[in-house]
Amino acid sequence: MDFKMKIGFIGLGNMATAMIGGIIGKGLYQRDELIGSAKTAETAKRVAGQFGIETCTDNQRVAACADVLVLAVKPVFLPEVIAQIKDSVGDKTLVVSIAAGKTIAWLEDQFGKAVRLVRCMPNTPALVGEACTCVCLKDGTSDADRELVLRMMESFGTASVLPERLINAFTGVAGSSPAYVFLFLEALADAAVCAGIPRAQAYTFAAQSVLGSAKLMLETGMHPGQLKDMVCSPGGTTIAAVKVLEEKGLRAAVMDAVEACVEKAEGMA
Repeated sequence: MDFKMKIGFIGLGNMATAMIGGIIGKGLYQRDELIGSAKTAETAKRVAGQFGIETCTDNQRVAACADVLVLAVKPVFLPEVIAQIKDSVGDKTLVVSIAAGKTIAWLEDQFGKAVRLVRCMPNTPALVGEACTCVCLKDGTSDADRELVLRMMESFGTASVLPERLINAFTGVAGSSPAYVFLFLEALADAAVCAGIPRAQAYTFAAQSVLGSAKLMLETGMHPGQLKDMVCSPGGTTIAAVKVLEEKGLRAAVMDAVEACVEKAEGMA
């Protein structure tokens, strides 16, 4: 008989359901290998109906049966949740935390014992299967645990291993950057509306252009400067617009914004 892995989720919010959808969609694990707990019976019932997995409101039950346990609750609730489950987490359980701001050392201190731990930070495009996820490994993490977690995270986007000391930098460039992109998209759309384009079309044109540009860079592997030059014909409209963006300090503003985000993240650790 084949061994069935049990993947448990404590917390069934947006990030957890994005992960569950990715895992099932990519066929990594079967529905009967997944179990999750939610704070309310209403949420548990909704997720069970959506994905066809077992759910409950008992965190200890999930912790006790899981081979891989994903902590997907908000950071403020983690101390309470870990206090509930720490005696149910066995030596062989792999614990994966997606809580922002809670270090591996902090997590292990809360458990009060050595635990197999991996810390991950997916960003909100996980909700559409396009996450960018940072994976931080505890010292001594096995290659098998590393590959297992990467496969899980890659089921709903891309994932890369980074040393934990760089997770705040990741927050600045990927964790928080969807907000910067949405701000840019809103500005593009507003400009389009000023030029006479209906707002619904303006949002579509702006979003598709950003999506296509990002895909072009990722799939060609070309430097963004090269791709920018390809659009800028001599004496043309695009280089005139780029000149204004340079005069207004777009590059410096973005770099300053990321720096402020990183400093804030470091202050919250």
